[in-house]
Amino acid sequence: MKLEWADDLRERVDTLAHALGNVLVDAFHYLALFAIGAATVWSAVVAFLGMAAKGHASIDDLLLLFIYLELGAMVGIYFKTNHMPVRFLIYVAMTALTRLLISDVQSHHAPDMGIVLVAGAILLLALATLVIRYASWKFPSAQAAEK
Repeated sequence: MKLEWADDLRERVDTLAHALGNVLVDAFHYLALFAIGAATVWSAVVAFLGMAAKGHASIDDLLLLFIYLELGAMVGIYFKTNHMPVRFLIYVAMTALTRLLISDVQSHHAPDMGIVLVAGAILLLALATLVIRYASWKFPSAQAAEK
């Protein structure tokens, strides 16, 4: 006994489920991108207004604005390409560590092992960026090679 109608129904339900799932995932994807982008802009505006209220901007404040700029660029690139370049995450980490290093030196004025460790971490992140750039140039992804 063949139940072709049952197989056809199963295929239609499967197709509908995949289509609905894709719509829900895309909707969440765009909602999350807009939320992250809005939160980044909001935080940058609050930081900028705090600098304006202070009457000046320190190097710490400027580096914080660079972190917001890099986060905004990440959201923009991810929105346009649906790919998250790992390099941008590394750039954010390098800027955050640089901000920590400058803040530490300004407040303590005494050289210690913490400064060397933070500088070493920045160097490791810079080397990681170099490796990623070289690997993406030498071994491009299949999607990049098709374009």
